[in-house]
Amino acid sequence: MSTVSSIHVWFRSFVPQSIPVSWRERLFSCVGAFIGLMATEMIGHHSLASLNPWFVAPMGASAVLLFAVPASPLAQPWSIVGGNMVSATIGVSCAQLIAAPGMAAALAVALSIAAMMKLRCLHPPGGAVALTSVLGGTAVTGLGYQFVIWPIGLNSLCLLVMALFFNHLAGRRYPHGEALAAHPHGTADALPGERLGVRPADVEAVLEERGEFVDMNREDLEGLLVALERRIHRRFFGELRCADVMSADVVCVDASASLVETWTLLTRHQAKALPVIDAGRLAGILSLHDLFVSRARPHKLDASPVFSADSRVRDLMSASVTTAGPEQAVIELLPLFAEQGLHHVPVVDAGRRVLGMLSHSALIAALYRMRIEEALEGALPAAA
Repeated sequence: MSTVSSIHVWFRSFVPQSIPVSWRERLFSCVGAFIGLMATEMIGHHSLASLNPWFVAPMGASAVLLFAVPASPLAQPWSIVGGNMVSATIGVSCAQLIAAPGMAAALAVALSIAAMMKLRCLHPPGGAVALTSVLGGTAVTGLGYQFVIWPIGLNSLCLLVMALFFNHLAGRRYPHGEALAAHPHGTADALPGERLGVRPADVEAVLEERGEFVDMNREDLEGLLVALERRIHRRFFGELRCADVMSADVVCVDASASLVETWTLLTRHQAKALPVIDAGRLAGILSLHDLFVSRARPHKLDASPVFSADSRVRDLMSASVTTAGPEQAVIELLPLFAEQGLHHVPVVDAGRRVLGMLSHSALIAALYRMRIEEALEGALPAAA
């Protein structure tokens, strides 16, 4: 690459990237910051009216994180409260121990960064808090360590409470910590969807190799990579629909049917689960597991079914059922089978009438058949 081209590429790197955020999220960010700061200022003014200052400028930077990028690790509850208060403590200490303001300010910010990283509460506005603690004037330095509790601690807590409340109303997930997925079988094996493709250990290893801070929750980063992986699979396999794979001749059972009758249907058709209908609509699902494992004693092994002769399907069925639509892409359901341990998904129409049943064996057979067809197409000579 020539020197001119290298310079051109270097200058191009200064061009800001577009922010792929919807107008809804942009509006929520602005409204949330306005409400959060106004509420924090009013609470601080009411509680600390005799104290000057009762409100500090770095809270504006905290509001940007809490309301504009609430998924960022820098915007989590411990980050704002711990980061701001730790930085304030270090800033006050440097102001009292070092006579030169410039040296005290620079050292306060540097030490605050080190402390926040060590304590897992990195929060960029904490640097401004440390700077304010040193250069805030007599009104700040006169407070001493009281400045850490109020206004810094009070402002941070008030802003955090408003962020928790507002983000919940806006339908955002906050706090955004790492959630551990429960293994449906309670074993140490990785979930089927994690045995190939992107795995948490892979994400962890790459981040450690880079050694740089990535402003994204690891769970979100993994989710982004998995979504990208699924998009590639969708392009590779095509839009295979549930209607193309499902079993259309489905044996259903009425919610009022006896469990003795249902047991006969299960054994006759060698089925592992039956959709339960009520007035022609899906009401639940009944599996062999439901017949042998009592909900009252989930860890009790029973040698015979747990139902009596007068029991009805509605007494044992699972009313909460994951369903799919006939036009839904099969690729969208793979995580349900691979990660949530589902074995059967009823396919229903808009009126919850059962159209078919999708099983993991049907999915495996369909994908296997598609790979065979692709291999045959690649092996056949092109038509003249």
